[in-house]
Parts: sequence; structure tokens; C-alpha cells
Amino acid sequence: MNKFEKQVQSKNNDVIDAGLAFVVGLLGFTAIYVIAQAFEIVSRLW
Repeated sequence: MNKFEKQVQSKNNDVIDAGLAFVVGLLGFTAIYVIAQAFEIVSRLW
């Protein structure tokens, strides 16, 4: 066992971190899409 395996900085599961990053990114792009659609709808009403 090398010294890096003995001194682990984070013992979190990588799958959970990757899933969280995916969800946060997806929510960010969803927010951008919703804001763009809101501007489109408001511009058609004027």
C-alpha cells in the first residue's frame, strides 16, 4: 500500500459526488432554459 492510500483526504463515495455534480449542472441549465423561455413569453405579450 502506498502512502497516498493511507492518507486519504476525502472518504466520500465518488458516485455520490458525481451524481451531485450532475444534478447541480442539470438544475443550472434548467434555470437558464426557464429564464430564456420566460423572456420569450414576455416578449410575445408586448
